[in-house]
Amino acid sequence: MDFHPHTTARAPCELVFQAWTDPEHLQWFFGDVAPPREPIELDLRVGGVWKQQMIVNESTEYFTGGVYREIVPGEKLVFVWGAFDGWPEISPGRLDDGPVVTVTLNEVGDETEMVVNLRLPDHLSEDRVREWLASGMREGWGQTLDRLVARFAGVGTRN
Repeated sequence: MDFHPHTTARAPCELVFQAWTDPEHLQWFFGDVAPPREPIELDLRVGGVWKQQMIVNESTEYFTGGVYREIVPGEKLVFVWGAFDGWPEISPGRLDDGPVVTVTLNEVGDETEMVVNLRLPDHLSEDRVREWLASGMREGWGQTLDRLVARFAGVGTRN
């Protein structure tokens, strides 16, 4: 199962890439309910881990992030989405069981088109895929991308 929205940010690829990869610029990723109490951790190298706290409301918070698989500065990021003891939960010895997110950045004039592909592992059962779809994952990623677009001038469209 693949999910691949795309959106446009009013910023050059280098700044959009920085927004995805620099802890100083990743605050857009979590919602605006409450700031996280834990600092963002990010080791930008293949095999490195990105981890940040998400606070949904007073009773719901968790860690999310990913493990980097491919990094092409200003152009592309590929990571297994999730966190050890977080959501989605991933296991260090079983990264192939986690969803893989590919973020591709394309320069379009003075803007950046972001194509985000979220792929669930092919070996998941139909029931497990239905669970993922029912989790609100599509809506959550759509809201997340909308927050990034808003960070760069508040204008953008998601398709």
